[in-house]
Amino acid sequence: MITGASDGLGRALAFALAEQGYELVVHGRDADRLAEVAERTGAQAIRADLASLAEVRRLATAVEGGLDVLVNNAGIGFGAPGAPREFSADGYELRLAVNYLAPYLLTQLLLPQLKQAAPARIVNVASVGQRPFDVDDPMMERGYSGTEAYRRAKLALIAHTFDLAEELDGTGVTANCLHPSTLMPTTMVHQAGIQHVDTLERGLQATLRLVVDPALAGVTGRYFDREREARALDQAYDLDFRKRLRDLTESLARG
Repeated sequence: MITGASDGLGRALAFALAEQGYELVVHGRDADRLAEVAERTGAQAIRADLASLAEVRRLATAVEGGLDVLVNNAGIGFGAPGAPREFSADGYELRLAVNYLAPYLLTQLLLPQLKQAAPARIVNVASVGQRPFDVDDPMMERGYSGTEAYRRAKLALIAHTFDLAEELDGTGVTANCLHPSTLMPTTMVHQAGIQHVDTLERGLQATLRLVVDPALAGVTGRYFDREREARALDQAYDLDFRKRLRDLTESLARG
């Protein structure tokens, strides 16, 4: 299953995996683009808005059959420079909701299917752009910027990936995260008014490797910068922070 498969990296990943014969479930928000991807790949298509936790729950229940890979790729970028704080359907800061709470909840809901299909893999698409997460101000009521909100959410996703790997130890399900590539020519980069740096192909190959490379069977709890194992921001390894983040996340995910 690939979230955010109607555009950018997720779309490219869906085409690449379909060419290799994989059966896919693809998620997206744009119905027309999602339908095109599904038609070209033979995938089950599920439209959902990840800015709503109710929609995330509906998405999880719509996934049919076994599931041996989950790629949490969907996300929203920095937004327009100087744009005001935005909110999800549940009243949460929007980048926190879509880039962190949605993949957290979706993964939790799909864990039974992943465990049943083990060996299985969870791949979380993060970013090299990370900033410390303030557990006391998760909605960024102070000093908001879209760039900061995006980077904090990605740090939270990385920290959660490390927790998830420990939780799943011995189940046959691995959890890793990566920075696929820097400022690829995607919609979110264009919307932010930023010049792209890397190619989409480079990000695709780095992500595809975590999904299919047999050499990574059993490898878990790692952060990769493209194809290279790397170290994330120090806060992601702080066990006290991760406990506070976990408690906050569980509370927010209950809605």
